[in-house]
Amino acid sequence: MKESSALSFGFAGQRARVPPDPIPNSEVKPCSVSSCSMVFGHANLGKLAAHFSTKKTCRHIYPNFITERLLLWGTDEKMNVLTVLAILTSQFGVGGDIISQILSIVYILFFVVFIFYGQRIQMYAMIREVEGSLYKLKFMREEGRKTAVETIKEIGKPETDPTPRVDRYLEYFTISPQSMDPAGIVDKLDHILDVRDARLKDEVKLMAPATDEAQTYNLENTLEAAMALNYIYKVVRHYYIQGKKTLSFYTIMQLQMILPLVMKEAEAYASALKAFAYGQPIGDGAGPLVAAKLMHGYETRKVPKDCVMATVPFEGRTALVIKAEGPGGNVGKPGDAVKATIEENQGKIASVIMIDAGLKLEGEKVGEVAEGIGAAIGGPGVDQYKIEEAISQFHIPINAVIVKEDIGDAVSPMRKEISDSVDKVIERVKGVVLERTKEGDKIIIVGVGNTIGVGQ
Repeated sequence: MKESSALSFGFAGQRARVPPDPIPNSEVKPCSVSSCSMVFGHANLGKLAAHFSTKKTCRHIYPNFITERLLLWGTDEKMNVLTVLAILTSQFGVGGDIISQILSIVYILFFVVFIFYGQRIQMYAMIREVEGSLYKLKFMREEGRKTAVETIKEIGKPETDPTPRVDRYLEYFTISPQSMDPAGIVDKLDHILDVRDARLKDEVKLMAPATDEAQTYNLENTLEAAMALNYIYKVVRHYYIQGKKTLSFYTIMQLQMILPLVMKEAEAYASALKAFAYGQPIGDGAGPLVAAKLMHGYETRKVPKDCVMATVPFEGRTALVIKAEGPGGNVGKPGDAVKATIEENQGKIASVIMIDAGLKLEGEKVGEVAEGIGAAIGGPGVDQYKIEEAISQFHIPINAVIVKEDIGDAVSPMRKEISDSVDKVIERVKGVVLERTKEGDKIIIVGVGNTIGVGQ
């Protein structure tokens, strides 16, 4: 079939015609526009004549080959150089090899840099993060010190500036007894804690001579919160400086990894300062609050040490309710109180029930009540040891009820959820008493925790 008689159809049923013979390259003249020359073969000179006029700029030429969007971006001079080169390469087919080689070199350089200096770059990023947290800790420490000084001036009415004594107080430390021979270590630790407690109370009395006993306890708690903030700041600063000096990646990495937990604890102590300064109940006072509600309206008497006890009829039983003496910021020594009460009753106790704040897990609700077995009490372990010794001597069963809360909730002003859980705890205690004891039995109920803002 001859080419002239052949019919071919294009898109949409239109006849496609044979393209014309190409114009020889000798007939095509180069056109220089704004310092760039382009030669187009196989083109119609008549159609391109208007576009290649020397009176027109590249702004009038580009729309024929590049999208209007590129023109707008180029006009505003906001386009990235690599983007422009990539579009020019895709449209005109020039310089593609050069650009790809440049990009390959750039990628290889980045790869080499990260191989040899990636860990160093990561370490500097972690150092910057630790620095930010360190500034926050420093601010918290200064605010704690300032709050302690202002509270002492307001309540204690000192004749001289208490700031030097406060600074000395913040640097106090306690050395644990030698545990190489563990026999008798509990008594040694108990003695050291007693000496520490007496020394700190004497210091508060010297700084604030006008305070009463409850205010002395509150100021002691305020100073201990400021002391904790000071200690946390100094430890974090120590490892930060040491890691920065030695450029130890693992020192900085470990510090950066535990920093969120450290900051959470520091923020809890910072929020506790105001509560201690103004004598407000805190989350750790859930146990004393339950005990105070049970003994309310009944006569109380002091038991060793810094605790009070009331004899309360409870579900046909006799309940000996014990808590730390309030409303000052005091935890007392429940171990001594329980031991003395058991010995006073010659071991004829049907059950010991302990109520305390318990650390909740993430995902659990604040104020949830749980029930278990054992001595529910924190601290260095001296009081727990004494309670366990007393109940094991007379084979007394021990039960525990806890109120779940976060560490921040434990030392900050008491939340409504914790306050509302008091009635739930009493119902749980009633259930334990009815199920585990008989009518006429004697039981001991201990409200463990800081009794600041909670009276008898």
